[in-house]
Parts: sequence; C-alpha cells; structure tokens
Amino acid sequence: MLTARQQSGRRAEELAAEFLRARGFEILQRNYLRRLGELDLVARGAGVLVIAEVRTRASSAYGGAAASVDRRKQQRITRAASALLQQRAELAQLPVRFDVIVVGEPHGAAPRIEWIQHAFEA
Repeated sequence: MLTARQQSGRRAEELAAEFLRARGFEILQRNYLRRLGELDLVARGAGVLVIAEVRTRASSAYGGAAASVDRRKQQRITRAASALLQQRAELAQLPVRFDVIVVGEPHGAAPRIEWIQHAFEA
C-alpha cells in the first residue's frame, strides 16, 4: 500500500511522462534506480536525451518543488545518469539535458505542469 505522498509522486510522474510524450518524446526509462541515485524519467526526442526529475509539493513554502533539486540531489542524478550511459552505449551518443518537471495538484481536475529545461548541468 502506497502512502499519500507516494501516490502523489507516482501520479506526478505519470503526468510528466504524458506531458513529454505529447511533445514528441519517447519515454525510455522510468524510475531507473541505482545505489548512486534515481532517475525519474529518461526520454529521447529531437536528438537529445532528457533526464527529467519530477517534483511535486503541496506547498510553495521553502522555495517550492523546483528549489528542492539542490546541489546534492543534482549530483545523485548525474551519477545515476552516468551509470545509465555506461550501460546503454547507444544513449551515450546523444547530448544529455537535465530538466525538472514540477507538477502542481497532481490529483486535481487541472494539474499544473512547469517544465524547466536545462535546469542544471552535469
């Protein structure tokens, strides 16, 4: 049984994946988990590999969801991305972009999605 927080996170990832698909991206991997870190979404489109961190928060206190992708989280994401690229040589040929997708009110009638492209660099 998932907690309410886990359900919101999972719903946010589903909405983010749909959002990227609607923009022509192919979702290659979801929840790529390694000891070094986790990648929420890995997508390919327009000649680029997008590593997307999906965030949702009930409140904008403490800077909101996007602000929670701090330097430490970025390092964990880039380490996990390196592991993925070592495993999948065909993906290593593509330029990599790190995005953040913020989903507001994932269970609401009209969820809000903010796509922050090039959110950080490796």
